[in-house]
Amino acid sequence: MSVARVLVIAGSDSSGGAGLEADQRVLAAHGCYALTATTGLTAQNTLGVQDIFIIPAEFVKKQINAGLEDVGADVVKLGMLSSAETIDVIAEALAVHQVPAVVLDPVMVSTSGSRLLPEAAIQSLRTKLLPLTTILTPNIPEAVLLLKDAGIDVPEPTDLPGIIQLAKQVCSMGPKGVLLKGGHLPLTSDNRTTQNQDYASKVIDVLYDGREVTLFETDYLVSKNTHGTGCSLASAISANLAHGKDLRRAVHSAVRFVEAGIKTSIDLGKGSGPINHFHSFYSLPFAAGHFVEYALDRPDVQSAWKRFTEHDFVKRMGDGTLPEERFKSYLVQDYLYLIQFARSNALASYKAGNMESIAASAKIVLHIQRETALHLDYCASFGLSKEQMESTPETIACTAYGRYILDVGQSEDWLALQVALAPCLLGYGAIAQRLYTDKESVREGNRYWKWIENYVAEDYTEAVRLGSELLETQMRRVSPSRMEELIKIFIRATELEISFWDMGMGGKHL
Repeated sequence: MSVARVLVIAGSDSSGGAGLEADQRVLAAHGCYALTATTGLTAQNTLGVQDIFIIPAEFVKKQINAGLEDVGADVVKLGMLSSAETIDVIAEALAVHQVPAVVLDPVMVSTSGSRLLPEAAIQSLRTKLLPLTTILTPNIPEAVLLLKDAGIDVPEPTDLPGIIQLAKQVCSMGPKGVLLKGGHLPLTSDNRTTQNQDYASKVIDVLYDGREVTLFETDYLVSKNTHGTGCSLASAISANLAHGKDLRRAVHSAVRFVEAGIKTSIDLGKGSGPINHFHSFYSLPFAAGHFVEYALDRPDVQSAWKRFTEHDFVKRMGDGTLPEERFKSYLVQDYLYLIQFARSNALASYKAGNMESIAASAKIVLHIQRETALHLDYCASFGLSKEQMESTPETIACTAYGRYILDVGQSEDWLALQVALAPCLLGYGAIAQRLYTDKESVREGNRYWKWIENYVAEDYTEAVRLGSELLETQMRRVSPSRMEELIKIFIRATELEISFWDMGMGGKHL
């Protein structure tokens, strides 16, 4: 398994809304591994930058080399570069290490208006970094400033054709592509500029790759929460490039990411707040490989699970006090249920999407076949023949449970069926293990001890391990909302298991 790697060379934002802190959140949300080289430390908040401490250029160089010589990077993202000396060592490192792609966000002025790049450094950025850049992401004032530094006196554009022309002019300075951000020039629905925000309806970002112009239109959003938008956009582009997207698709996805981040932001601080970097990111409430542990510890599951695994029927099997007629009635219905259980696992094999899952479900069916043979031998010791059991009608509890799992298998997906089958598979194993080690359980003279031994046997333990492994692997891929739906199926199947024990005790509960 490989992971997309992005080295971010930028300044730290003590408020967390921009800079390295924002970059790492964006990269994490895109599933990338982030390396960092810090160019400067800032004392700032949503109201502005109060001070900047510049990291010595030689130390920045050591950070870059340490990361690239070891982990390496698919993309380097450049943000606040602090000084001409820092730019010089970065340009040298990029040339030496030959990183596949470079995304340069020319951070010169912060959203709040603070100057972040000395004038002396602009020339170094223009002459040494632009020729190494895959895509440059300036806003309109930054684009104008770069051209003015090159002796090209251009006014800020006043319409869409002017933005396109500006993007082309900046691209001629060396980068392979330019994404000119149009946030400083909101447009009306007919692409006219307006000074009145009430008439502004959209913003257009212009991508020019040296050959073609691509326009990306987003809603014009009246929001104070735009701190770090430039950093976030460039990092999202970097992540998309690292994942192998072409330039147009990488930019398109990144533009939409930032638009949603602004739309879903919440107010933090008294000034220009950050965007929401995790609007499309969710996390499951359990660590990988521990879904079953998490599920059984939930209060809504725990109640039903306790009533199932510590049912009076179970306890009386353990101490040998269960009336034999009750146990015999249970054995007959358990045999009839095993047939439906096997059918359900065979259905799971049919519904599986890959050979590994098909084989796993098929193995469980073969285990059930072996379990059924043992079951018949065990039933014979109680005077119950196969013919006698097959001629006995299913109880309502048995029918309800068996048809429930088949219905889930028919109407839901493969994973839902696995979840519906899990209480039986996991529960019997857990019950038998507990009774087998319980000091209060009676072994000598207990006619039900063989039942307990069957479910702690290596064959059944392996089936439980296999079923659990299947669940753990697949549950990592679902959304939190889907997980909640599956938990409800698990609870319902557990409740039907309880009804099965109730039936064994002579009750008629469902």
